[in-house]
Parts: sequence; structure tokens; C-alpha cells
Amino acid sequence: MVGNRRADTKPEIALRSALHAAGYRFRKDYRLDLGDVKARPDLVFTRAKVAVFVDGCYWHSCPEHGTQPRSNADYWTPKLARNVERDREHDAALREAGWTVVRIWEHVPVAEAVEFVSRTVTHG
Repeated sequence: MVGNRRADTKPEIALRSALHAAGYRFRKDYRLDLGDVKARPDLVFTRAKVAVFVDGCYWHSCPEHGTQPRSNADYWTPKLARNVERDREHDAALREAGWTVVRIWEHVPVAEAVEFVSRTVTHG
């Protein structure tokens, strides 16, 4: 698992590059302390209070592309379930603190993701 990145994944970098080229400025991998919950969204628009997560289909159990592990399922199945549970906990804590949460699957085309984030940042 050492080779698995927490930040700077290809889909995340593509989204960041496109947003930056469109003139948006943000913080990357910025920790938000929300009491017991320490969320670390991939992109944070601090003024607009928008937290953006770019979720990998496997690691976050995408309903469209996520797969169940075939080998060592006793280890991986609970781990992936815990990732989804933690995502929900972070979303709830962020919303309770007044943040807008945006979750984008890695398979979403970059242009579509930029459009969605742009609308969210400018219109709330």
C-alpha cells in the first residue's frame, strides 16, 4: 500500500490544473479541524467554504465502477467499508460546520468536474 497516494493522484492533478487554468485559486490537501473529525479534502475553497474530494472508484466503492476484492477479502472488504463510513462522517462534520461538500468520482470527465465545482463555488 506504500505505492497508493493519498494526494496528487492523476484525476486530482487533472482537476486542479483545469480549475487553475480557469482562474480558480484554492488550497490543496488542506486539513480542516472540525472537533473530533480531521478532514483533509483534496481541494479547499476557503472563502466559499467548499471542500472538494476526488474519490477513487476502488478505494471509495463507486457504485458504478467499484469492485469487491477477490484476494484477501477478509482484510480488504472491511477496509473499503470503513473508507465509505469515514467519507460519510467527514461529509456530515463539514456540513455541520457550514461547508459545502463536493465529491467527484475519478471516472467523471475533467470538463464536467470543473463545471460542477465552478457552479458550486460561485453559487454555493
